[in-house]
Amino acid sequence: MVEETAAPAALAASADPWDAPAPERRRGRSGGSGGRPRGGGRWGGSGGRWWVWLGRAVLWALILVILVNGIRAPFERFTAKDGDTAGTGTAKPGKGTGFPSSAAGAFALQFANVYLNYDQKNAAAREAQLRTFLPEGADAQFGWNGVGTLQVQSVQVAGVDARDAHDATVTVLARTADKWLRLSVPVYAANGGALVISGRPALLPPPTKAALPQGGVQDRDTGVETALQPVLSTFFQAYASGDQATLSRFADGTPIAGLAGSVTFVQVKEVVAPKGAADERTVTATVGWQLPGAAGSGGGGELDQAYQLSMVKKGANWYVRDIRGTTEPNAS
Repeated sequence: MVEETAAPAALAASADPWDAPAPERRRGRSGGSGGRPRGGGRWGGSGGRWWVWLGRAVLWALILVILVNGIRAPFERFTAKDGDTAGTGTAKPGKGTGFPSSAAGAFALQFANVYLNYDQKNAAAREAQLRTFLPEGADAQFGWNGVGTLQVQSVQVAGVDARDAHDATVTVLARTADKWLRLSVPVYAANGGALVISGRPALLPPPTKAALPQGGVQDRDTGVETALQPVLSTFFQAYASGDQATLSRFADGTPIAGLAGSVTFVQVKEVVAPKGAADERTVTATVGWQLPGAAGSGGGGELDQAYQLSMVKKGANWYVRDIRGTTEPNAS
C-alpha cells in the first residue's frame, strides 16, 4: 500500500518542473542525511516560486515579440515594395545599394576625357587609351568612325545614379568651345572594386538655365545704407589686405581673417539694407576688387562681387558679426 500511494505523489511532483518542492519534502525523514531536502537540494521557499513566475513572464514576453515581428516583417516588405514602385513602374534603390559611387565617378570622368577628345590624326593613341576602360571585345574606338576632331575644355561629374550594387550611370558635364555636353556613362562594378564601362554612353540635353524668382529688397532703409557706406569701405579695405588690427575693431565676436592681400580694394559700390530692427541688420554689399595680373601686364582686371553681412549696432558704431557670400536673387 505504501508503494501505491507514493507513485501518484511522484507523478504529481514531476508534472511541472517549475514548481517548488512540496513542504513535506523539505522536512527531514528518518534515515535522511541531516534533514536536507530531496530532489537535488532545490530551494523551494516563497522566494523560489517568485523567480519561477518571473521566468514564465519573461518567456511569454519573448514568445510575443517573436510572433509580432514575424507578422510585421512580411507586411513591411510588401508595403515598401509598393511605395517604391508607385508612379514609376520600377523600384528605386535605397541609399545602401553598396555601389562604389565615388570610385565610379572618378572612373567615368577619366573615361570621358578620352572618349570626348578625338582627332583622326591620333586615332591609334585614343584606341590604346580606351582599352583601360572598355570590356574585352568592345569596339576599339567605341562608336567613333575615325573621322573629324572633337576637343572638350573641361569635364566634371554631375551625379551617380546607382541602380543596384553593380550597375549605375554616371552623369558627366563637359564644355566644348561653344556648348555644354551632358553625357550618361554606364559603369559596372564587380566584387572587389574592379570597374568597367558596361555600354556605350548617351548624350542628353544639357542642364537648362533656371529663371530666378522675383527677389531683391523691396523696402530699403536708405538711412542705414548711407550710414554703412563709409563703415564698410574701411572694413573691406582691411578685409582685402588682411589687416587684423583694423578688422578686430569691426568684428563682433568671431575674428575675421580677410583675404591676405590676394586682391586690391577698389570701392564699395552699393549697400542694400532692408528695414528692420534699429540695432541689427543683414545687408548686401557690392564690392569692387582688382585682381593681380600677369607680370608686365600693368595690373589685373576688376571684379564686382556681392557679400552678405550680419551687422550689429552698439552705441553709435556698427560691427560685423558675420560675412559670407549671398544667395539673394538679383543681388546687386
